Amino acid sequence: MKKIIFITLGVFFFFLVAAIALPFLFKDKIAARIDQEIAQSVNAKVIYDVDNISLSFFRRFPNISANVKDLDIVGNAPFERDTLVSLRELQIDFNLKSVLFDEYPTLTGVHLNGGNLYIKVLEDGSANYDITYPSETTTESTESNMRIGVDQIEVNDLNVVYDDRQLDYFMALGGINAIGNGEFTADVYELPIELEALIADITYEGTSYLTNKNFSGETLLNIDMENMKFSVSDGDFLLNDFKFGLTGFLAMPTDDIELDLTFGGKDNEFKSLLSLVPGIYSESFSSLQTSGTMDFNGSVKGIYNETKFPSFDVSLKVADGKFQYPDLPRPVKNVNLDMQVKNETDNLDNTSIAIPAFNLDFGSNPLSGKLYLSDLVTYTIDAALKGKLNLEELTSIFPIEGMNLKGTLDVNALAKGRYDSIAGVIPTIDAKLLLANGYVKSEDYPAPIENLNVNASILNSSGKMNDFLVDLSQFGFELEKEAINGKLKIRDFEQLIWDGEVIGSVDLKKLMAIFPMEGMDMEGRINANILTKGSYAAIEAEKYNQLQTSGTMDVSNFKFVSADVPQGVDIFTAKATFNPDNISLSELDSKLGESHVKATGTISNYMNYLLADEGTLKGQLVLNSPRFNANEWMTEDASADTVASEMTVIELPKNIDFTMSVAANEVLYDNLNLKDMKGNMTLRDGVLTFSDASMKTMGGTIGLAGNYDPRDLSAPKFNFSLDISELSIAEAFRSFNTVKAFAPIAQNLTGKFNTTLNFSGILGQDMMPLLASLDGNGLLKVAETALKDSKILEGITSLTRLKDVNTLQLKNISIPISINNGVMDVKPFDVKLWDYEANVQGSAGFDGSINYLLNLQVPAGKFGSQANNLLASLTGTAVDENTKIPVALNLSGTYNSPKITLAGGNSIETLLADALKARVSGETQALQSKATEQFNAAQDSIKKEMKLKAEVVQDSVKKELEKQADVTKDKAVEEAKKLLKGFFPKPKETTKPDTTKVVNN
Repeated sequence: MKKIIFITLGVFFFFLVAAIALPFLFKDKIAARIDQEIAQSVNAKVIYDVDNISLSFFRRFPNISANVKDLDIVGNAPFERDTLVSLRELQIDFNLKSVLFDEYPTLTGVHLNGGNLYIKVLEDGSANYDITYPSETTTESTESNMRIGVDQIEVNDLNVVYDDRQLDYFMALGGINAIGNGEFTADVYELPIELEALIADITYEGTSYLTNKNFSGETLLNIDMENMKFSVSDGDFLLNDFKFGLTGFLAMPTDDIELDLTFGGKDNEFKSLLSLVPGIYSESFSSLQTSGTMDFNGSVKGIYNETKFPSFDVSLKVADGKFQYPDLPRPVKNVNLDMQVKNETDNLDNTSIAIPAFNLDFGSNPLSGKLYLSDLVTYTIDAALKGKLNLEELTSIFPIEGMNLKGTLDVNALAKGRYDSIAGVIPTIDAKLLLANGYVKSEDYPAPIENLNVNASILNSSGKMNDFLVDLSQFGFELEKEAINGKLKIRDFEQLIWDGEVIGSVDLKKLMAIFPMEGMDMEGRINANILTKGSYAAIEAEKYNQLQTSGTMDVSNFKFVSADVPQGVDIFTAKATFNPDNISLSELDSKLGESHVKATGTISNYMNYLLADEGTLKGQLVLNSPRFNANEWMTEDASADTVASEMTVIELPKNIDFTMSVAANEVLYDNLNLKDMKGNMTLRDGVLTFSDASMKTMGGTIGLAGNYDPRDLSAPKFNFSLDISELSIAEAFRSFNTVKAFAPIAQNLTGKFNTTLNFSGILGQDMMPLLASLDGNGLLKVAETALKDSKILEGITSLTRLKDVNTLQLKNISIPISINNGVMDVKPFDVKLWDYEANVQGSAGFDGSINYLLNLQVPAGKFGSQANNLLASLTGTAVDENTKIPVALNLSGTYNSPKITLAGGNSIETLLADALKARVSGETQALQSKATEQFNAAQDSIKKEMKLKAEVVQDSVKKELEKQADVTKDKAVEEAKKLLKGFFPKPKETTKPDTTKVVNN
């Protein structure tokens, strides 16, 4: 017996040791299998550390578990900057026998503990989760052999962002916990599932439907994979404190989505509904004292696609509702609501809303009403709202932190009928609003706003548009004995005839202290005395003399800074006089950022601009500045006297038509310092046009005419004519990228140049010309210049063995140039090079490449002894050391790395022999003609190649700009991520040896 016990214990101990040892023995094999499956099926960067892979028998015996920590998946272009998956810990269970002995492994479980998932769909439908290889390009040898027999999926603490820009749908979920068990390999199976998550945000087409809500649920999900049908039976769900049930199905057998769902509240009280109200469901929600009943139910049935919307019927009833915070003196009580939202068709426009009656009491302040809306086309309405609110009592129920309110607000409104602009019909309306003895006191300012009074009414007794009247008979307030008062009447909904006035003064700093605005600081004093009468009909007819607007407005010590305008705007003094035709700006002394600007002028068509959807503001202004820094208005992170921040395209408004005369003693633009800048500018239809403009810079003068057209922000255009006089060649090279690209020789030239140049192209997002897009033509003139320390000169000396060619003096040269698609073409021109007659032609590319032909006429004696021997052998001929030898040189490569070759022979000796023999036979001209012909043939090919390269560059820039168009949406995503704790944490730095694997497919 003892022997049997020892044998049994020995066998048990052997299996225990084997169970502990086997995972380590086979770790490399299983890790290799994981690598193989990733490489065969995932087209993305999969990043993990081999040391973070562990294996275990005991987690889910008899399966073997592979555990991976810190696993990331990053997509390929255009999603290379988006992390699709970032997991803290992933456990995958395999059937041990299948891993060790079967040809195919069997996956039996997936467990995820902590991580983030970011799903992104672009407007063209491409998605970052599409990381599997297309089936049509997958060969049999690369198909994944893994078998799936999963019986459990478990998720803990997962954050998910779904950003679908094609559907304009956004969802952010945080802290997801879920567990599901089922026969996942079957075509039809049941999946019991438990789920909880934070709904940070759900937004569709710009409307946010749910924000910061806790969600949990438990249900049995029936899954039919063949028909893509998902059925829910007796699901119990909780949204904050609101419990509801859900039954029915969702199916996607085709592109359509078929819905048949029924839902309803379960064991809910009025308090459950309040938990969905933003601001109420907080840490103090449990102490909220409530009573009352609530009933909620509804259904959705039908097809959802681009043209159809499922029918639905949702109802909500609240009876005798009441709630009160224990530390506040008054409750909200007598809350009664009966609401039904219904649509029995597949057209969303046929939605109707019925609220036969609702009422509630804010303490002793009752509010009641009704609403019937038959559809979303004619908006046939029958509505009423009545209430009398004591603001002091209301804020005792809903306190506003740091704010004290007083006064009474009476509301009594009725509306009945339909809206039809074609028939000239609107609902009959009788609405009155009266705010009396209003009082606002902020903790941030010692004095209150007092005597805040508003008396307004909207009347229409007949339902006709011309019988419409808005009467704001009184509005005004006082702040520290300074008062603003006014009145306004608007009648006839078609012609919009108005009559109003505003008189008084206001201190903006005081108002901002009482009503602070996040991200904005503003102060200053405004004095106004304005009377206005007129009609929108007169504006449409451009009969501005019928607009009787007059008065004055003075602004002093105005300061404005915001997140969008961090540079700040200061208006020391501004005086404007209004009349029906225009606003006369008699004085404006201001500071834009660090730039001091003064202006005078007139602004017209201002009423049309303010009231019409497409009204254009017109004006004539005279602007003067001693020093204007344009750089701080062309960067995202503006700061004075710096261009370190990246410039961005300046968008121009299309509804402003201004003619401006501008003069500035100094203008800073990019790395240029412009002096005595003056000229005329016209801003019209979103295009800025310059005329008669001039400026001094780089030791010379630039005359400018042309336009800047940013209407297409992805490809802003420019078209300019330049008249340049006495500009420093060296400084032009340092300041202009175009000179660096097309004339790099300028870096080694001294002197000044003149030119008349017309050029056009596209600006990049940094407001610099996109060199590959340039077109232009002009004449470059240089009175005198010198070239030295040039690799081209070194190359010519080395090849030709000519003397005294290491420096070059040039005088009175004129170079005709043209630019097409980023290729500068230099037309043939004659010039003296080292006292030799020469003809130069060629081209330079936007990428810095050069291709030139130099045809020189060099006296034979300049070649030294190598020519003397040849001359002696040609006895009886009319040649001597003064005989002109044609030398054709090809210059290619780049300026700093030139390639110089002879066009007429393999060596200078061969060239001399051929040239002298041609001289004897009278074929000298033929040699140069042949060299020029060969050069032109090659030049055509080079230009075609450069044009294709330019098109590729422009296309690449356009695609990059299309990516940048999503910047705003990306910022919204980042804001949502902040709501999710720990979303996409940065990997921790480690001093361990780098064993990270990146499987890049």
